[in-house]
Amino acid sequence: MRFQEDSIECVDIILKKEEVLTIILGGGKGTRLLPLTEKRSKPAVSFGGKYRLIDIPISNSLNSGFDKIFILTQFNSYSLNRHIHRTYASNSIHQKSFVEIIAAEQTVSSDHWFEGTADAVRKVLPYIRQQRPKYVLILSGDQLYNMDLAHFMQSHLMDPDTQISVACNSIPEDRIYGLGIVKTGVGGVTNEFVEKPTDLSQVEHCRAEDGNFLANMGIYIFNTNTLVEVLEDKSMADFGKEILPNAIRERKVKAFVYDGYWEDIGTIKAFYEANLMLTDAFPKFNLYLEKTPIFTRARSLPPTKINNAIVNQALISEGTILNQCEVHRSIIGVRQFVDAGSRIYDSIIMGIDHYGYFDRKSGKIPIGIGQNCEIRKTIVDKDCAIGAGVRLLNLENHMEYEDEFVRIRDGIIVVPRHTTIPDGYTI
Repeated sequence: MRFQEDSIECVDIILKKEEVLTIILGGGKGTRLLPLTEKRSKPAVSFGGKYRLIDIPISNSLNSGFDKIFILTQFNSYSLNRHIHRTYASNSIHQKSFVEIIAAEQTVSSDHWFEGTADAVRKVLPYIRQQRPKYVLILSGDQLYNMDLAHFMQSHLMDPDTQISVACNSIPEDRIYGLGIVKTGVGGVTNEFVEKPTDLSQVEHCRAEDGNFLANMGIYIFNTNTLVEVLEDKSMADFGKEILPNAIRERKVKAFVYDGYWEDIGTIKAFYEANLMLTDAFPKFNLYLEKTPIFTRARSLPPTKINNAIVNQALISEGTILNQCEVHRSIIGVRQFVDAGSRIYDSIIMGIDHYGYFDRKSGKIPIGIGQNCEIRKTIVDKDCAIGAGVRLLNLENHMEYEDEFVRIRDGIIVVPRHTTIPDGYTI
């Protein structure tokens, strides 16, 4: 069901927003995003020059008025924990508002870590009960969308028999693989889940009237008592694979169709394309909406300095210095330095945590992008030192490749974090 903007007013009449607890899942090992996830979890990966992926679901929840948020973490969680503490620790204006980390832990009742999305929520049920929510909103920590979750909640509340609601996005046939496909009936009631089909024949019967398919976005609303009940069976570890397919047999599960932009950032290719999409004249994901800002860490950085540089269709983050270089359809992260004569095309150059040493007299390669480099279709992770005359071009069109300086995934060059590339290197 779809709602107009003015329908949000109905929510406050029938729902106290403090009755909603948001759970954001920190995700698994993120192997498909390697090497970006070698030392950080997926939600902690930099995005859009100045953000982290985790900022997206947190901002969606806060902008929708749901300001009681738990974030569940497990793998490589230090960077994520630090970001949450620095960004949201002082966010709570009201006593009952919070954005808090719950890390996987061994307890008297369980000596295992999180073993799936449902298992993660199961293991934090004691913390959920302490908040006494009437509804639990479950979000993924590594997706890109700008959704008014109050509309989603309104849909859930319209039918008192609904116990679980699933947000869905309409996708074409070529995107069904790797996603959960949902089949609905009258009134949006969910009849079937097909988790990550490998063949079109598995989901052909789920095709909607417009020819597309409904994909499970991994965004759910549970009545709290229902959530507790469906998690009683400890053999079921995942919502999409086990909990929801079983729930539809005995409970009313409703689909909510979100018709805006949504992207699951699961692979290097998806991450690369979602970032560069932000440089479009009219991007599908709009960072410039005043009423629904994307929150992130506030930094006291100087303005960007552009010294006789050519910049076209690019996002240039604060504190950046561009010296007589060219930047085309690319994203430059915070504090980044690009020296004279360098040309950057269709690339993501992540930021620098601290201003480095930009003087080459020491003979050391300074942090940032050196002189006369050419970089195309590349992701340069944070805090890298790229020497002079480096050419990152993938001249042999590798789809997969690896050496001591770069890795190529899906035909995209990736320079891992803290890498130093010597002068004159070419790939």
